[in-house]
Amino acid sequence: MPAVVIGLLILVWLAVMYAGFVLVFPLLFPAVVAAAGLAAFGLYYLHAVRALTPRERGGPSPVAEPAVSYRTYLLGQAWRDWWTITRTVVPRVYGTASRAITRLTRLQFRGLWGFFTFPFWLALCAGIAVAAVPAAVFGLALTVLYGLVAAVGLAAWSVCVLALAAVERGFMVYGRILQTCPHPFCYERIALPVYACPGCGARHPRLTPSAAGAFRHVCKCGTRLPTTVPLGRFRLAAYCPHCEGRLPERIGRVRIEPLPFVGGPAAGKTTFMVLGIRALHTRARAAHGRLAFVERRHAEAYAAMVQVFNSGGRPAKTGPELPLATMLDIELPGRVRRILYLFDPAGEHYTGATEVESLRYLDHGEALLFVVDPFALPYVRHSLGESELHLIEESAGTSEEDPADTLQRVLNELRTRPDRGRQKRIGVIVTKLDLLVKTEVGRDVTEAGLRDWLAGVGLGNSVRSLEQVAAEVRFFGSGLSTAPGEVADLLLWASGLASATPPAPVTAAPSPDVIDEVPGTSPMRAPWPVRGRDPALVPLGYQVGRWSVLGGLSAAGLALLAAVGTAAVLMLDSAKIHFLLPF
Repeated sequence: MPAVVIGLLILVWLAVMYAGFVLVFPLLFPAVVAAAGLAAFGLYYLHAVRALTPRERGGPSPVAEPAVSYRTYLLGQAWRDWWTITRTVVPRVYGTASRAITRLTRLQFRGLWGFFTFPFWLALCAGIAVAAVPAAVFGLALTVLYGLVAAVGLAAWSVCVLALAAVERGFMVYGRILQTCPHPFCYERIALPVYACPGCGARHPRLTPSAAGAFRHVCKCGTRLPTTVPLGRFRLAAYCPHCEGRLPERIGRVRIEPLPFVGGPAAGKTTFMVLGIRALHTRARAAHGRLAFVERRHAEAYAAMVQVFNSGGRPAKTGPELPLATMLDIELPGRVRRILYLFDPAGEHYTGATEVESLRYLDHGEALLFVVDPFALPYVRHSLGESELHLIEESAGTSEEDPADTLQRVLNELRTRPDRGRQKRIGVIVTKLDLLVKTEVGRDVTEAGLRDWLAGVGLGNSVRSLEQVAAEVRFFGSGLSTAPGEVADLLLWASGLASATPPAPVTAAPSPDVIDEVPGTSPMRAPWPVRGRDPALVPLGYQVGRWSVLGGLSAAGLALLAAVGTAAVLMLDSAKIHFLLPF
């Protein structure tokens, strides 16, 4: 009897094994593989949604606040997002699968009935284990997807960066844009200013197409800032990267033209500069253009000097400190624009080689104005009579510095430049001409004969040195009664605007209130608007990048689901065929 029972049990076990492996296993195994794969996909997708959809900087994959501006999403945060998803999902999938297999195994071998459910256990455990393949494929697909998105995005970013850099470089070369610092003890040439964010005031030292963005950088406060001058970078407040001094508006958009006034003490530099500003303002008004001071203090100083001139007084002596350039922003019809740096140091800065060396702005310009006090020339001084000396002292005073010595020191300093001090334009301005013509030595001086007159009174070598250094030298006689139009023509020529400037319209003489009107300091460009997202939110570029990855992930997931479903159907069909063949 026991042998019969044992035999029946063996037959039942064999029948159950046959049914399990032939009928159940082929159906249950692909179903478990598909279910486990779907579960892994669902977990992966759930964590991807949690990591990629938050608009705030916090969340499962937080975005750290940058020191100055955010880096491009694809160069940093994209891989932090991928690593956050991967390091969260992989341990959870592995742990869930391990716990499921452990529990099934314990349940399977708890009693004798486990010998009859072995096909079910094997189908479940093998299905869970094999499901690691589609899960791994899905994880690999996510990595490849990130790589593809990054490759495409970085390729487009690189093209934009190179194109924008080339456009800006071409703009700078075509416009011959020169950027220099106007501040004392600096005067450095500037490749790229430091720009301030209009939203929070943060300084951006590298606001160019770069790793922080091609078209825009996103400041830590959320404000989007332009990366090139053609895109509007000139509308931001700019600062010198060397001394942190404020730079004029529109720097980088128009050329800065340094115009140093070279001359000894009491040579008349300040007087001529005032006459020049008045003449340029008159010309700009007559031509329907604009001229404005960059610094309010310069507008106030100019207004005070105009009052002194109108009252018949003399301007105060220039202080001994190194000068801050008097900055003029001039715009004339026909897109004629310049920022003029007028340097008017005290004449004592030209009385020694060490003092001249401190005037580092001489290193950058291509034009200078040599102001000659004719009564400082030894030959002229010795030719004056007592009454003439008294008239000159009462009216204007004279310089004690020989103009030839002043010029020689400046030329020696210029020769230390890489170009050996070559200049495009040098204007020689003989000041106090209205007094000179009242003397015996200068009564026959004319505008056309100034060069020969200077050569005849001891400046012959200096004149020839200037003509060797400069491509063009012009001689100009200046006095308080000199026509403003002539002064304007000289300064426009010296600043390189003469050929681009339309002729001044022929009109009646302007009224005194127009001539003596003080130029304003109103900005000549609209400030950059504060636009962007709240600083608590991720930049828009980050959100677009995340949604692009999530969209690609969704498409990849659907494709993977279709592949898993197709494989399951094929396995089921194969199982049915295998089941029917014996019959």
